[in-house]
Amino acid sequence: MVASVLGGGAAGAEHADRASLRVLSFNIHHAEGTDGELDVDRIARVIARSGADVAGLQEVDRHYSERSDWADQARELADRLGFHVVFGANIDEDPPAAGEPRVQYGTAILSRYPIVDWSNTHLERSPDQEQRGLLHAELNIRGERVHVYDTHLAASSQPDRAAQARQIAELVDPARPTVLVGDMNALPGDEELAPLRERFTDVWPVAGEGPGATLPSENPDKRIDHIYVGDEVTPTTARVLTDEPEASDHLPVLAQLEVG
Repeated sequence: MVASVLGGGAAGAEHADRASLRVLSFNIHHAEGTDGELDVDRIARVIARSGADVAGLQEVDRHYSERSDWADQARELADRLGFHVVFGANIDEDPPAAGEPRVQYGTAILSRYPIVDWSNTHLERSPDQEQRGLLHAELNIRGERVHVYDTHLAASSQPDRAAQARQIAELVDPARPTVLVGDMNALPGDEELAPLRERFTDVWPVAGEGPGATLPSENPDKRIDHIYVGDEVTPTTARVLTDEPEASDHLPVLAQLEVG
């Protein structure tokens, strides 16, 4: 397991209803938009405007390379939003020079509420495929413990996606308050997502309207970014956010959930 927690404030936590939670899933493409601009502020603005209490992000750089100015994007977003954050390093390489930070890439969970426990579990992969992970953050929402998971399944291997979905279904307990978000790189009805459909509720058919497409961001025609919930969580609304489509190559999806 590889993960790191970066502290942060919980600004505005007192205003949220204990039984209600707004959850966002967003593949941020290392903050490089479709206009070619690297803009962490723009990603932070999209998240802030959404009103999300929790955001599961994919394709997050942490001292990764020049493409993102060697920045710690998880830390920068947390600072801008006043959120707590946990980062799961699925790519974790030696630094380019002694004394410099490790080169990392993976997923992040930003939370308005305190993160009391966390882990990042590396998922199964074929030798020629990129390492993927399941990031877990246990939140304390006014005494209620809610388990949020964030993942990004294999992009170019259907067998790997199927194996990863099965592994996630085994790791995550839907009987406790649970939310699973991520870029699944698969359509809702695809065979590889069957283990997730069988174990969890896909919020979009329950609470969303229209196709819910998130990719590509400019003219989306594929719903591959998903939010699932366990038995103790009820989706009430879900929508794809289209206010700033140039921020990433994916559109974010937001769900309003009732816990308990």
